[in-house]
Amino acid sequence: MKAVPYSILELAVVAKDATPADAFKNSLVLAQQAEKWGYTRFWLAEHHNMISVASSATVVLIGHIAAGTRHIRVGSGGIMLPNHSPFIVAEQFGTLGQLFPNRIDLGLGRAPGTDQLTAQAIRSDRMQSIYKFPEEITQIQTYFSTANAGAKLRVGVAEGVEMPLYILGSSTDSAHLAAAKGLPYAFASHFASIQLPEALAIYKQRFQPSAQAEKPYTIACVNVIAADTDEAAERLSTSYLKMIVGVMTGQIDYLQPPVEMNEELRAVREHPAMQSFLKYSFIGSRKTVQEKIRKFLESTGVSELMITTNLFHLEDRLRSYELTAEILQTS
Repeated sequence: MKAVPYSILELAVVAKDATPADAFKNSLVLAQQAEKWGYTRFWLAEHHNMISVASSATVVLIGHIAAGTRHIRVGSGGIMLPNHSPFIVAEQFGTLGQLFPNRIDLGLGRAPGTDQLTAQAIRSDRMQSIYKFPEEITQIQTYFSTANAGAKLRVGVAEGVEMPLYILGSSTDSAHLAAAKGLPYAFASHFASIQLPEALAIYKQRFQPSAQAEKPYTIACVNVIAADTDEAAERLSTSYLKMIVGVMTGQIDYLQPPVEMNEELRAVREHPAMQSFLKYSFIGSRKTVQEKIRKFLESTGVSELMITTNLFHLEDRLRSYELTAEILQTS
């Protein structure tokens, strides 16, 4: 198995009988441990109107995590740009870049990160912004450039700040854009598995070198639930399974405690829609997960692996991430 950098995508998931404040504390504990285990970056996702996901004010959480860690890169996975003004994004991330030099990543996505009603409440003109996504990325790059110093519209706090941009996506559309702009490409294969091979192929074939990247750089996100035995991992996965069902049915609830795997949950797991969602979910003992990761890396050839692990108990999450780090360190 080839050695690749490995990172974390964090949603600050809120468990049953817990609070968002608890989720934030757990996120920081995880980031501090991840730093010790060799993880490259710690990205926060932007989601809205989901009681089980507390990473809605993504920029604020990035600052919180960066302040509580020493060297791990912290960033957005991602900022859903149609929800925001490019000018404000540049101000916010310019500020973060000034506070935490060479440690902040700006991942940009086009999806709303929520339902349409909430998206409309966030920004009423967001549909216009969706069509201007490529142009708004260029605007952000301009605000970070020292060449913008003579312009009438400036973001002084951002000018000259080292701020690597990443294009996030879950379809082939994003692959075309990332390639055209010569930016690193992060694919959400942890829930959008079908288009991953085609998207990676398009990106690599059409990539145009840029000031930020001379060659293609790909990140793929996968779900990992690692435990000391396959049976223990399967039991822990029941919390995540229920979470997915809630997302797919629109009945989102707090993350539930794990239960013994039963016939009803097995039937849910085997449903075609669920199988598609879980295609890149690697669940099991260290040996089992290691083999699944090896096959994934060999088949995709991605430059970096991003891990997301949503478990009810913090200690189980920490153990899973620790085992995953051991797997990727010994490859």
